Amino acid sequence: MKEFRWQYFGLLFLVVGIIVYEIYKFFVFRSNLPAQERLEYETFHIELPENLDFCGEKVPLKESDVRERLDRELYINVYWYSSTYLVIKRANRWFPRIEKTLKEQKVPDDFKYLVVAESQLTNSVSPAGATGFWQLLEETAIRYGLVINEEIDERYHLEKSTIAACKYLKEAYKKFGSWTLAAAAYNRGMQGIENAIKEQQVTSYYDLALNPETSRYVFRILAYKEIMTNPKKYRFNLSKNSLYYPEPVRYIEVTKSIPNLALFAKEHGTNLKLLKLHNPWLRSDKLTVKEEQKYVLEIPQYESSEEDEEIL
Repeated sequence: MKEFRWQYFGLLFLVVGIIVYEIYKFFVFRSNLPAQERLEYETFHIELPENLDFCGEKVPLKESDVRERLDRELYINVYWYSSTYLVIKRANRWFPRIEKTLKEQKVPDDFKYLVVAESQLTNSVSPAGATGFWQLLEETAIRYGLVINEEIDERYHLEKSTIAACKYLKEAYKKFGSWTLAAAAYNRGMQGIENAIKEQQVTSYYDLALNPETSRYVFRILAYKEIMTNPKKYRFNLSKNSLYYPEPVRYIEVTKSIPNLALFAKEHGTNLKLLKLHNPWLRSDKLTVKEEQKYVLEIPQYESSEEDEEIL
């Protein structure tokens, strides 16, 4: 019996020793890593910015309710590491294209953060059927000029969907006279915001009592703006090599129907998977082009080509 006890304590001592050694080895190894390669998971207190605006409209941070709502969204998105890291990586690829279209449409640049809040810069589909980067419902998309049929869904076309979203936002701004309320209307709908304003007799988003989702919506956008504008402040230390970059492409203007997109892709030095990755608005394996119609396709190009543009 004594011999068994000594064996038991000996085994326990060995296990504890191994655990202590592994913990020691982990911290020694981690401390020797370059700063940019360490994952900083330690919690820290988040200081709210002294000043913040959305599209030039000042956020009333002196109000405790406003500060606490912003505080909540900052903590959620700062400590949701994997999601926010990926958003910052994707933004390096997609923001330049979104910014260009926003500028052309004369819509404030801050609305690129609305896209992040909506879809985290992915072509996702919500349970309600809202689709693409801008999460447009089919009825809304068609109303603002997008084509949706068995072969095409332009909600997946970044530039065209951005233009459609801009049309909505400009209409909402014309109705409410505030870009902040236009952003809220993007979530709740113009009629919903208009009804709330009439019932509550206030004119500021920050004074409205709204449903929980819309009450958080603009603050989520503000949180992304603050984090992505000042990533190092919130300990997101990404190297340039870790970001996602635009891939080289060439453009083909298509004026005739393509009965087989897989064959078309092969003829142009790529495959169907990559063709649809670069043109997610293609929802079938063929493309019908009617008379006087034309489409522009992105073709991935990893080697230089003598021709920048082709016409089919």
